[in-house]
Amino acid sequence: MTIAFVVQRYGLEINGGAELHCRWVAEHMRKYMPVEVLTSCAHDYITWRNHYPESEEVINDIRVRRFPVTKPRRPEKFGRLQNYILEHEHREKDELAWLEEEGPTSPKLIHFIRKHESDYDYFIFFSYRYYHAYWGIHTVPGKSILVPTAEHDPVIHLKIFRDLFRMPRAFIYNSEEERVMIQTLSRNQSVPGLVVGVGTEVPSSFSAERFRQKHGVDGPYMIYVGRIDQNKGCPHLFDYFLRFKKDTGSDIKLVLIGTTVLKIPSHPDVRHLGFLPEEDKFDALSGAELLVMPSFYESLSMVTLEAWALGRAVLANAHCKVLKGQCQRSNGGLYYENYPEFREALKLLLASPRLRAVLGENGKAYYDANYTWDIIEKKYLAIMNELGAGR
Repeated sequence: MTIAFVVQRYGLEINGGAELHCRWVAEHMRKYMPVEVLTSCAHDYITWRNHYPESEEVINDIRVRRFPVTKPRRPEKFGRLQNYILEHEHREKDELAWLEEEGPTSPKLIHFIRKHESDYDYFIFFSYRYYHAYWGIHTVPGKSILVPTAEHDPVIHLKIFRDLFRMPRAFIYNSEEERVMIQTLSRNQSVPGLVVGVGTEVPSSFSAERFRQKHGVDGPYMIYVGRIDQNKGCPHLFDYFLRFKKDTGSDIKLVLIGTTVLKIPSHPDVRHLGFLPEEDKFDALSGAELLVMPSFYESLSMVTLEAWALGRAVLANAHCKVLKGQCQRSNGGLYYENYPEFREALKLLLASPRLRAVLGENGKAYYDANYTWDIIEKKYLAIMNELGAGR
């Protein structure tokens, strides 16, 4: 059995989201079967401009085939198109025009899939909303497995995607909430699918003291890890945190790890450390009082799983059904819908080391039962074996 993972961009420098998810799964599945990756030459997810050469290369023992982007995304035009299709009556051709502008537009990639369909047993497509997944699944529906990485954002309601969700041979969902959302929208219950998610690479050792000394962080801190932008709920987090400091006089600090497209508040207890290596990230998580996840849109929060793997409690945005559901199933975190709930939940967590410890222990047990790599690998093998038996 030979598998092709098909994803919008790929590389060791791409350190988050569906692309990292895809790379980790591909690297783990190569233990069981030949694996290749088909992707674009893009690195920048804003414009999808060609960055890597059109070529084949080997990354961590996996052959990666890169195909050029013929039309980089123009953000202003893309924004206008998206506003139009979300706010006005429109035709399917308008949605397809939006899809082409969304990108990364790589006809050569789709041509390769069509020409080499017989070389692969299955094509595993990551991220439903992009050009490669939509046209790739249309090209090889009988061999396609979709990892949708779908969030509860407005574009999922487009007709082209409701139709797309009925085409693959199977789904690999990130969460129960994602499966319910897609099945409700598309009535695709007849398409096989498993809730799998992704494992995480937890180091064998980590040191909170090493993090504090290296980055000059003293006193108790809560931590946010991820892209710092609007959709991740960061403006609300900044507002809520600063109001909490004013209302309670707490000495808690907020440490932010990740790249930003927003202005970070100027406050002595808000520390933005930028992007950090994995060792520093896990050191930082291990020393935090808790992880805060303010995101409105997630299909699966990898950093939440990492926090639970280290036994850290989580405080999450209840407006994100995935985060709320995971906190409920794991009993590993609290959640909030507004500032008063944020304030009271954070006060409770900071006042009770025992509560934080119990939530962290529950989160660790949930991680161990569902998200270790041997469990993830077995689920991927199970869905492919099921499809093979049904041929």
